[in-house]
Amino acid sequence: MTVNAIHPEILRDNLASVLGDKVRSISIALDEVTIEVPAAHYFEVMQTLRDAASCKFEILMDLCGVDYSAYAGVGTDGPRFAVVSHLLSVTLNQRVRVRAFCVDDDFPVLPTISEIWAGANWFEREAFDLFGIVFDGHDDLRRILTDYGFIGHPFRKDFPLSGHVEMRYDAEAARVVYQPVTIEPREITPRIIREDNYGGLH
Repeated sequence: MTVNAIHPEILRDNLASVLGDKVRSISIALDEVTIEVPAAHYFEVMQTLRDAASCKFEILMDLCGVDYSAYAGVGTDGPRFAVVSHLLSVTLNQRVRVRAFCVDDDFPVLPTISEIWAGANWFEREAFDLFGIVFDGHDDLRRILTDYGFIGHPFRKDFPLSGHVEMRYDAEAARVVYQPVTIEPREITPRIIREDNYGGLH
């Protein structure tokens, strides 16, 4: 038997009733419901979203980090780093997006939700690797995409385009060596070349 999808306004009201003052806001945009959660209530809210009868979000579809430092009007006056998750309830045929901002820009931390959804384990490792967001209580928080000894977090907006170090094979040492980047950073601006009288212009 197929369950019809719940209308976004009904889902918003259900979530507001269940979560109460543990959330900052519940909004609808493009027929999608987004919950913004304070870091202090993040774990509790996520557990409620999985377990409450009107929620039943059994599946964590995705979890990623976001660096809002370059987003005008979003991150400039508030915290820089956030974690965004997408949850799915197969039972009730509904979806929700959850966003939680980290309190400290210099050391962004949120509690792990890997004990609520086991799939969060790898997602959180990715957010740690690429954004430097720490997940308190995670039992194996280490890099997952970058190499051992990698310096920095490459998805942060202030990470240099060419990185900090480069890797090459040294024939004399018969091994791979790391060294400071030798390429000078430069702006990559597309060059537009038009023929004479392009488009009939004189």
